[in-house]
Amino acid sequence: MEGIKNIIKKELTRVFTDKKLVISLFILPGVLIMVMYSIMGGLISNLEKDIEAHIPTVYIQNAPEDFGYIIDIVDYSGHITYLASSDSTDSITDGILKGDIDLLVIFDEDFRETIQSYKEIGDAIPEVRTFYNPTEDYSNAAKGNFTASVLYTYQQSLLAERFGNIEQLQIFHIDRNPDAGIIVDESKASGKFLAMLLPFLINIMLFQGAMGLGMDSITGEKERGTLASMLLSPIKRSEIVFGKLISLGILTSLSAVIYTVSVVIGIQRLSGGATGLMGNIKFTPVQIIQLFAMLIVLVYLYVSMVALVAVYARTQKEAGTYVTPLYILVMLGSIMTMFSSGAEKGIEYYAIPIYNGAIAMQDLLVGELTMAKFGVTVGSLALVAFLLTTLITRAFNSERVMFNA
Repeated sequence: MEGIKNIIKKELTRVFTDKKLVISLFILPGVLIMVMYSIMGGLISNLEKDIEAHIPTVYIQNAPEDFGYIIDIVDYSGHITYLASSDSTDSITDGILKGDIDLLVIFDEDFRETIQSYKEIGDAIPEVRTFYNPTEDYSNAAKGNFTASVLYTYQQSLLAERFGNIEQLQIFHIDRNPDAGIIVDESKASGKFLAMLLPFLINIMLFQGAMGLGMDSITGEKERGTLASMLLSPIKRSEIVFGKLISLGILTSLSAVIYTVSVVIGIQRLSGGATGLMGNIKFTPVQIIQLFAMLIVLVYLYVSMVALVAVYARTQKEAGTYVTPLYILVMLGSIMTMFSSGAEKGIEYYAIPIYNGAIAMQDLLVGELTMAKFGVTVGSLALVAFLLTTLITRAFNSERVMFNA
């Protein structure tokens, strides 16, 4: 045990006495994450304000005589140009495609006459066609606003003209007050967005931290020759292995906590503060313990994965090449949770290393993680990490591997 303590002390001292390493590993990434999300929030807010302030350019062809009256009633703010039926719309559709024009509205010819001549089922019903570009924010917003405020109002006025009191056509109301019928667990609703995003980010951050620290701690020391002198010391090689892994786990966990807090703060700013997406999330003491346990075993697993690659690599460059496929594997296993459905997964899915950590955290955030799923997840992760540790210990006991023979 004394050898393990000495190795841990040596590794932690090496990192925390290097100011540049502390800044690059712990401070700079957290600051960059918060700045990134703050900038994203500002850009989204500015985009929304810009769309609201934009005055749309709308062309209307074959407009009925009374249509201008409706536009005045709803006080529609937009640059409207009326076209005759003989006018070509080719240049207008080209303008919509390029983003110079927002909307083209075409009424069928003899629109009012067709409506007035309607007598029985089967008679012609005129159409209003709208042309817009859904890839352009201004055009997309113009279509939605014009349809909701102008065309719907015009439709209601024509119905009133035909039937008089159109309330007689309303047999019953559906959700006159839509919010009154909402039955939702606010904590689950608040956690749903984070459940899609955070498991991916946490897994990536944990592995990145293990990757950055592990390669330097093992392969870097092999290159510098300091690991060789350590192997020749009276300390058991198994103690060196556990000392290295524990110290890397501590440093990785610390960096992961900093990154996670930075992400949470950034998301709060992005979503409008603590009363937004994060405001109603609450964890029970059991859930906090479950999250802590999962993070510990995930850190142990990722540190073991990186350490196994690092111990066999001759140089840090070679270690970086070998660890890249593992990084991709972690990304794939985590990103799958971002696009999964809400269907309940079988217990066997929680035995798949890496993927199980992401889905277990996802379930935890929405309050659906059972003790059985938690146990299978932690047990399988710990088992794989233990097997990797055994392989690392064997590698440390191999002179050919440790001295690059």
